[in-house]
Amino acid sequence: MLEQLKAYFGFDQFLPLQEDIISKVLAKHDSLVLMPTGGGKSLCYQLPAIQFRGLTLVVSPLIALMKDQVDGLKANGVPAGLLNSTLSPDESAEVQDQARRGELKMLYVAPERLTLPGFQRFLRSLEISLIAIDEAHCISEWGHDFRPDYRNLKALREGFPKVPVIALTATATTQVREDIVAQLGLNKPDIFISSFNRPNLTYTIQPKTEPLNTLLNLLDKHPGGSTIIYRFSRKATEETAIELTDRGFSALPYHAGLDRDLRRETQEKFIRDQVQIVVATIAFGMGIDKPDVRLVVHYDLPKTVEGYYQETGRAGRDGLPSDCVLFYSYGDRSKQEYFISNIEDDDERDKAHSKLGQVLTLCDLQTCRRAYLMEYLGEHWPKTDCGGCDICLLPREEFDATEIAQKILSTSIRTGERFGANYLVDVLRGSNNKTVKERGHHDLPVFGISRDMDSNDLKEMVRSLVTNGFLTQQSSGYPTLSVSARGRKFLKDRESLTLTRPKHTALTMPKSLDTLNRETAYDTKLFDELAALRLEIAAQREVPAYQIFGNKALQQMAFHMPVDEQQFSNISGVGYAKLRDFSRPFLKVINEYIQANSQYAEIKRVPITAPKRRTVLGINMSIRETRDLISQGLSMAEAAEERGISETTIRSHLERLVQEGGQVELNHLMPSEERRIKIESAFKEIGEARLTPVRDMLGEDYSWDELAVVRLALRQGQIDD
Repeated sequence: MLEQLKAYFGFDQFLPLQEDIISKVLAKHDSLVLMPTGGGKSLCYQLPAIQFRGLTLVVSPLIALMKDQVDGLKANGVPAGLLNSTLSPDESAEVQDQARRGELKMLYVAPERLTLPGFQRFLRSLEISLIAIDEAHCISEWGHDFRPDYRNLKALREGFPKVPVIALTATATTQVREDIVAQLGLNKPDIFISSFNRPNLTYTIQPKTEPLNTLLNLLDKHPGGSTIIYRFSRKATEETAIELTDRGFSALPYHAGLDRDLRRETQEKFIRDQVQIVVATIAFGMGIDKPDVRLVVHYDLPKTVEGYYQETGRAGRDGLPSDCVLFYSYGDRSKQEYFISNIEDDDERDKAHSKLGQVLTLCDLQTCRRAYLMEYLGEHWPKTDCGGCDICLLPREEFDATEIAQKILSTSIRTGERFGANYLVDVLRGSNNKTVKERGHHDLPVFGISRDMDSNDLKEMVRSLVTNGFLTQQSSGYPTLSVSARGRKFLKDRESLTLTRPKHTALTMPKSLDTLNRETAYDTKLFDELAALRLEIAAQREVPAYQIFGNKALQQMAFHMPVDEQQFSNISGVGYAKLRDFSRPFLKVINEYIQANSQYAEIKRVPITAPKRRTVLGINMSIRETRDLISQGLSMAEAAEERGISETTIRSHLERLVQEGGQVELNHLMPSEERRIKIESAFKEIGEARLTPVRDMLGEDYSWDELAVVRLALRQGQIDD
């Protein structure tokens, strides 16, 4: 498994739980996997798919994500395809033919296709080895993103009872987990629950005062970084996008009211770094697998903690430091409560109130935000200081809140405990408010007794009194405040009250985790040159830049400065296909940079070495075993059957053998002389880097194995060049 991990995906070791999950999948057990965004869920079915003889069927509701995954797999040398509404009938027919011919290892499909009789017949014509259900929480009505089409998946399981199923999701409560198992008919599944903690994300909740200026400061902190800004309404997304564009930022709106083609175009521009910022409703992001989002801003209050966690999870999927900022105001709170009060169904209304209450608890916390998120998601979190949220990072101070608390509670009582925070603040500050005068509250002794305090500071105090149990908020209807039994005791007994607040000198964004030393000493000039090359290659291939290499890989290149293929192969994310396709141009840039900056670069250069546990692309025992079987006269199919692995793996073994200077007898695998000469001529004309252009040139009458064998023979000198 480790050899395949390096060969195809370029990684030297598994992330937590991945190896255990993959072992169970290979043993054909049903599995339920809960793993946070960026935790490596996809690899848990992609690696077994390479190992299995047949096809892996992946069900996903996210069209953009399907394309992203397929592009990434192809870049890593894994044959994959997709079937969804973006394909023409001819394109769909071609993908289905490829699947029937066994040319694909993975096929991504949308859930709504599963009910079509023609599609069911097509599936029955395939050798399916594994079924993967992505975003599995969509099958549960208790989940935050229920999709009726997912209820069709049980029929898929019933149609292929002996095929193992792996269901995957980033967020699911205990109730949702149980529902997934029941709805999919999973057979005694192994359940894997990874830590939900994303240590590279910094969570910050800030008062929504001058939010646009705060947002501009945040964007300045992440110059050129990809950003998602979530707004509550469609109109707000467009207004904010215009405000940012007017100030010179590259920003576009995204919401369900826009034309579908325009939404798809916006996603493509964002994925390909042609636009820096997307301002969106929650309709955006589910299908985005972009790893280098550096900032996620909730400009308005999210509806649920699950939604908030999932939306912030779109930041920093590459593991690099990223910021998640939420603007919180009493006005947003009241707005949400107003909409909820208009829900007619009692159960739905109560459920929405409960969900909002959990969000408000997160916002009102004076203790670690991460701890609350982890505990909410069912993960025990014993730490009191996470080092990655505003509560833990910003210095706080204690202050005597006795007098202001007395004033606020007295104002609530004297106005009849029938009003919300904004009204209480108007009375306390002596506001020239028509409603206050009409009710005669301008004549109360509490009117204007806190004129010297900022209204936002007063609202913050009201929030603190609610959080600490001195004020009680009405749970339905208009959000009125009343004094609790604890608050009345506090007033009656003239108790003292000490609260905490951020130090005023520190009311700015905390420094992100990029202040930690995470290989941040890489050469930024070399990084920029490598990034420019990456963008050029991505444009040629019409894929996002991160499909070529992620930022982490470029940072490692700019830090270690590899000078040959062996050193380059040890960069994280460099598998066999990427070593073959991209090492030459990237090594050329690195070596030219070292020569042009010889003294400077040699001082900074830190040679990277292979892991001690094995030679990364060496001729290991597994490859030797494949070579011996082929040398005995077996075909690739026969060798695959003998070893219990796929033909794709056999082919990759032979390619790696030749890459390392080994030799293997290929005569018995060669096509006829006439076909060999045509294939050889095509390679000489187009180049040996990729099989697809050669097959496109020659036609589908030529098999992948024929092309691969001739290329192997060319590379090891068995055919005269």
